[in-house]
Amino acid sequence: MGEATSRTAMDRLRTPRRPRLWFEIVLIAVSYWTYSLIRNAVPEQRAEALRNAGWIWDWEHRLGMAFERGVNHAIDSINWLIVGMNYYYATLHFIVTLSVLVWLYHWHPGRYAAIRLALFATTGVALLGYYLFPLAPPRLMHGGHFIDTVVVHHTWGSMASGNLANMSNQYAAMPSMHIGWSLWCGLTIATLARPVWVRVLGLLYPTATLLVIVATANHFWMDAVGGIICLSFGFGLSYAWYGALPYRLPKQVTGLRRAPEGELRPA
Repeated sequence: MGEATSRTAMDRLRTPRRPRLWFEIVLIAVSYWTYSLIRNAVPEQRAEALRNAGWIWDWEHRLGMAFERGVNHAIDSINWLIVGMNYYYATLHFIVTLSVLVWLYHWHPGRYAAIRLALFATTGVALLGYYLFPLAPPRLMHGGHFIDTVVVHHTWGSMASGNLANMSNQYAAMPSMHIGWSLWCGLTIATLARPVWVRVLGLLYPTATLLVIVATANHFWMDAVGGIICLSFGFGLSYAWYGALPYRLPKQVTGLRRAPEGELRPA
């Protein structure tokens, strides 16, 4: 009896339900506050972070893929483009992610919780990377000759450079959550949106973000690989919890029950 009750309770937790607006607002606000608090509380191990940056830069040279400085200098020479990328880096990371969450909440309530879990798990596991592998961004490397584009062009908004730098951990570059979040957005849009042009924009978004994080010297391309690994973990955890890929869950939640083998079927 107790085992059956426990199984029923677990099935109820794992069955998609219509999200509650007030709960989601509080959850997202508290989660991001906690993430920022922990991320910025990680000791800024400057010497180790600079050593790790040198190690990554050296390995990229060995692989013949140390292209970040060339991209940084080339795009910095185009004033309007690099200024736009600075603002892109500072703002779209939050705007697009929140917009996708709102879109999912309204149009895909049956998939919302599972896709949100993937995002939260991705962000949570990234904290381990910040703690275990402190990493200086290219713009802070000694002798790297990278251009800190926010400082040079006096643009507003980046927590990574300028007057706001003291409010953010400067040595939490690995993994890149700009890539983790943008790829989460891109996959979600490309998979669930109906208009083809919107799907194409979804696919282009993480690609453009990769160019931006490299051009502004905020990340190595290897940081992007770290973000992809974190996102893979996030989707894996969501799959393990809900028994299906988030995008394959029913769009709506009305009249669903969980079958004995774990599949979702109409009631």
